[in-house]
Amino acid sequence: MHRKYIIALDQGTTSSRAVLFDRDNNIIAGIRNTPLNQKYPNPGWVEHDAEEIWLGQLKVLKSVISEYGVSPEEIACLGITNQRETVVVWDKNTGKPVCNAIVWQCRRTADICTNLKINGLTEIIRDKTGLVIDAYFSGTKIKWILDNVAGARERAETGELLAGTIDTWLVWNLTGGRRHITDYSNASRTMLFNIKKLDWDEELLKELGIPRCMLPDVVPSSGVIAETSEQIFGARIPISGIAGDQQAALFGQACFEAGTAKNTYGTGCFILMNTGKNIIKSKSNLLTTIAWNIGNSVEYALEGSVFNAGSAIQWLRDELKIIDSAHQSDIDAEKVEDTDGVYIVPAFTGLGAPYWDMYARGIIVGITRGTRREHIIRAVLEAIAYQSREVFDVMRLDSGIELKELKVDGGASVSPFLMQFQADIMGITVKRPKIIETTAMGAVYLAGLGTGMWNSRDEIRKEWELDRIYSPVMDEATRRNKFSNWKRAVERSLKWDIS
Repeated sequence: MHRKYIIALDQGTTSSRAVLFDRDNNIIAGIRNTPLNQKYPNPGWVEHDAEEIWLGQLKVLKSVISEYGVSPEEIACLGITNQRETVVVWDKNTGKPVCNAIVWQCRRTADICTNLKINGLTEIIRDKTGLVIDAYFSGTKIKWILDNVAGARERAETGELLAGTIDTWLVWNLTGGRRHITDYSNASRTMLFNIKKLDWDEELLKELGIPRCMLPDVVPSSGVIAETSEQIFGARIPISGIAGDQQAALFGQACFEAGTAKNTYGTGCFILMNTGKNIIKSKSNLLTTIAWNIGNSVEYALEGSVFNAGSAIQWLRDELKIIDSAHQSDIDAEKVEDTDGVYIVPAFTGLGAPYWDMYARGIIVGITRGTRREHIIRAVLEAIAYQSREVFDVMRLDSGIELKELKVDGGASVSPFLMQFQADIMGITVKRPKIIETTAMGAVYLAGLGTGMWNSRDEIRKEWELDRIYSPVMDEATRRNKFSNWKRAVERSLKWDIS
């Protein structure tokens, strides 16, 4: 039977999704989505139930196959993209996690990170991994689990426990426990992987007390690296593409040349710029990360991470309850001419690039008696754009490239207000593609490239289609004044949560 479909598994921070594509990029079965419960056991802590992640992902995977009546034999391959840095530790014999997954947003390991800095590891870690020392990354989360879950360290040292990011956890389950792997893009987000030597770093493993036997084998981002268990579908489906969500979006946006960049508006905002085969060491607290490994050729990227973007809109809806939906925030923001001097810094879990302040906390400044809910809503949307500009500015400085445009994707990229304000506050053109599910598209392209459904990236590039362009209309004086006030607001949020 002719294999003509590709499935993308997109395991994100707030949901697990599966999408069935054909060779012409048509979404055949629509997007199947199951929400993921967020757990906040202590202030600043964020957890997921790892078994809920797997079962939810399996549910939507089977749903897209059964609802469209696709035979497993018709599926050419499967691609995986995932929330990065989130860590699972599990028993390799029973498959049971030893505790909840620690999510990338979680700040519980801030003190471990502080001690690493005190011990003089800042430049060593930056040089080896391309990362800054921060609770964001996976390494200190694994250490925390080994130090705080009863018996975990002893079991890890005897080879009973495995660790991995969400891609690793999904592949292990999809293959019935036969494959314990990750790809280069995800490995580069652990703060344990040497991006020059392309291997787990023994010095860093020793420093954090993490047994190497816990960690997965590292495989290319594109190419057949595993097959699903026959017990799941009654047939084996090749797994031929894996990438962390932001690298997948970069690939899905066809940012294949050095100097091309994208911003994904999801739970957080993530700006990545392809730097080709060059490792650019940031002077501005950006991250140097592996974009992907294809055909044993590694390409790199500069990245700036904004921790709270879409999550700030969720905060308006779920905690403040001043909007009923994300779409309503866009409508209400347009009801006022500006924020009336209100600025909101949504540092709910600290600030990412370029500050990397684990102790920053959210603030609202400029409130007067005339402040209305619409001003608050507009200030949140504008904050997403301000944070993105801060990353964009230092990215241009580090790379020496004067970027003229930014490709955008992710849920909030459908907001006309936000996209126009983004173009205005940056002073550059913003381009949105017709398919904003670029994270899933990246997984599809990597998987299809790995099985020969596409022969080259040139073929993929031709399939990228523009939906809308946003051009800046704000005058320079207004832009400068607004951004200056934003910087003043940020200063007041820094190092707030220090006892």
